[in-house]
Amino acid sequence: MKIITFAIPSYNSQDYMEKCINSLLPGGEDVEILIVDDGSTDRTGEIADDYAARYPGICRAIHQPNGGHGEAVNAGLRNAQGIYYKVVDSDDWVDPEAYVQVLSTLKRLVRQGTPVDMLLTNYVYEKVHENTRRRMVYSLLFPQNKVIGWNEMKHNIKGFTILMHSVTYRTQMLRDCGLELPKHTFYVDNLFVYVPLPHVKTLYYLNVNFYRYFIGREGQSVAEQTMIRRIDQQLRVNYLMIDSVDPWKVTEKHLRKYMLGYLEMITVVTTSMAYLSHDKENLEKVRALWRYMKQKDRRTYMKVRYGIMGSAMNLPGPTGRRLSVKAYQLTRKIMKFN
Repeated sequence: MKIITFAIPSYNSQDYMEKCINSLLPGGEDVEILIVDDGSTDRTGEIADDYAARYPGICRAIHQPNGGHGEAVNAGLRNAQGIYYKVVDSDDWVDPEAYVQVLSTLKRLVRQGTPVDMLLTNYVYEKVHENTRRRMVYSLLFPQNKVIGWNEMKHNIKGFTILMHSVTYRTQMLRDCGLELPKHTFYVDNLFVYVPLPHVKTLYYLNVNFYRYFIGREGQSVAEQTMIRRIDQQLRVNYLMIDSVDPWKVTEKHLRKYMLGYLEMITVVTTSMAYLSHDKENLEKVRALWRYMKQKDRRTYMKVRYGIMGSAMNLPGPTGRRLSVKAYQLTRKIMKFN
């Protein structure tokens, strides 16, 4: 039985995908590597087939018409045979020493009959354009090396968020919660780490720097100007987050507070992109987003709108918007988030 399935969404990734795949191969027969060729027009599909031929029983190539990152994640989940499921983007990789500890931990939990719904590990921003690295660790939020529930979360610190890079989910839990990411949409990783959380009953924090997140590739989706151009997709994800989970049905107070804080952060990012665009149409779109949230659930709106970040993003008038953008940029610089 495979301990973990790694899905690698790959679109025109020929120039960097082999580093990603090679970093996962040391898992051997304990792992399954699904290389999802999402309608690529370069050699991505050929490279995927070559790995599948060279490493049968470990690597599988999945070819599909272009459906975007979310549909590649969906395809991986549909085909996964591992007890656990993790997404590794084709321009990222994993740390070899941390990899050994991750596999060892998951195998032990399965062997003991205590497989958790979510394994949480650190990730590292590899910022090529700045020649810097920044570790994102969770030791302030969660106790280490023990099976816990959300009630044992130590703190809720805004800015310290659970991202796709830091989670490894139990595969069946993802299927049971009905996770299905939208096609042809960027930023769906926010849904991937938001929608399943109420279904996560047990988790385990392993304090290792497992995931290496590459930043600096030209045209990358997290680049600020790219996000401004794709603001409609950011808005779509924001609306889906509002619609997908009712935080007031989340009975565990630590988790509910975290989810409200995460929704606040994403809504603030969406609002900031509209402000930075200096486009009246985009400004009206984010006003409509805030109105929708208010109409949908006033309690959620009040928590998001009058949180620390939400308040900073809603200062009145053009001067207020300029100050809001300055606050966003300062926070981004300090926290190094993307």
